[in-house]
Amino acid sequence: MSMGKILVADDDKNICELIRLYLEKEGYTVTMAHDGEAAVEAFFAENPDLVLLDIMMPRLDGWQVCREIRKKSNTPIIMITAKGETFDKVLGLELGADDYVVKPFDTKEIVARIKAVLRRSASPASGGQEVKEVSYDKLTVNMTRYELKVDGKVVDTPPKELELLFHLASNPNRVYTRDQLLDEVWGFEYYGDSRTVDVHIKRLREKLEGVSDQWNLKTVWGVGYKFEVKE
Repeated sequence: MSMGKILVADDDKNICELIRLYLEKEGYTVTMAHDGEAAVEAFFAENPDLVLLDIMMPRLDGWQVCREIRKKSNTPIIMITAKGETFDKVLGLELGADDYVVKPFDTKEIVARIKAVLRRSASPASGGQEVKEVSYDKLTVNMTRYELKVDGKVVDTPPKELELLFHLASNPNRVYTRDQLLDEVWGFEYYGDSRTVDVHIKRLREKLEGVSDQWNLKTVWGVGYKFEVKE
């Protein structure tokens, strides 16, 4: 039984082949693409469960591929960067990537990241399962359907943003540090920096600004963030 379908997009064929061997050993089905245009075509033809996407590719770079995918899909994307610069990481996350790894990487780390991201983004099977949902004035976060409703309308939201909002809203008025949120929302497999949290909070605020005066996604200066609810 296949664990899921992975699209690996990287112009380095040796790296692709190495990742493919490891993933197939773990039970995944792997499709490969060696330039950005081929990656976009393969994505819409194959409908993979996750995309492993190198930034530096010919024809279209990883940023452009990420943009094209995000126009129509919230499928998890893990970016691969050789640079390891904060700018790259933050830009990738702003474009809607779920995680990133820096070359050179350990292939076992890639497999662990893929498993973690797929685990986080998988909707639980329906049927007798407790519905995971929090609701406030004009806001509903449903983690069973991975759905955000703002003022009665469904708003397209990447899985990681939803998980972050659900975590904060499930614990109203509790202050979390960025490191706590990285640990509790992204999980121990995530080797990110705290700006990752800031990027996701910023994107959530764009969706939630001015919706209600009953609650607020608040920055606690020098500490972190909280979902503030009026008593």
